[in-house]
Amino acid sequence: MAINHAFLAELENEAAKTRTLLSRVPVDNPTWKPHVKSMELQRLARHVAELPAWCTMTITTDELDFAKPFDPSPPLTTAEALVAEFDKNVATAMNALKGTDDEKLQGTWSLRNGEQIFFTLPRHVVLRDMVFNHLVHHRAQLGVYLRLLNIPLPQMYGPTADDQ
Repeated sequence: MAINHAFLAELENEAAKTRTLLSRVPVDNPTWKPHVKSMELQRLARHVAELPAWCTMTITTDELDFAKPFDPSPPLTTAEALVAEFDKNVATAMNALKGTDDEKLQGTWSLRNGEQIFFTLPRHVVLRDMVFNHLVHHRAQLGVYLRLLNIPLPQMYGPTADDQ
C-alpha cells in the first residue's frame, strides 16, 4: 500500500470525530481557559481547525520557518465557522495527499526559526508526528475544556460518559 493511502484513510476517520467536537465549541466565552498557562478556548479551537492545513504545508513545502512573516488568521467566532474552516482544510489536505507519492513522502522537511533548525525529518514522519498526532493531542485537550464547561462530549473511540 502506498503511504498516502494510509494517511488518507486516517484523515477521513479522524476528521469526522474532530468535526463533531468542533461543532460543540461554545462562543460565549472565547477567552476562557482552565489554567493560567493554558491556551484560551477560542485559540485552541482555531488551532484544531487549522491543523489539517499543516498536512498540505508538509507536502507542498520543504520547511516552515517561524522567522518568516505571516498573516495571522482572523478569529473564528462561531462553531459553524470553526467547522467550515476545518472542512476546508481537510479537503485541501486530502487533495494534497491524493496528489503525492511515496518518493515525496520519504523526502525531508524541516522546522526552523531562521538559522536555528529544530528538526529535519522525512515528510511521512512529520505527517504522523506534527500533523496527525498533534491534531489528536489538541482535540483531546479541547475535549477536556468542553468537559470542564459541562458540554456533552461526542464519541471519539467509543462511548463517553455522556452516552450512558
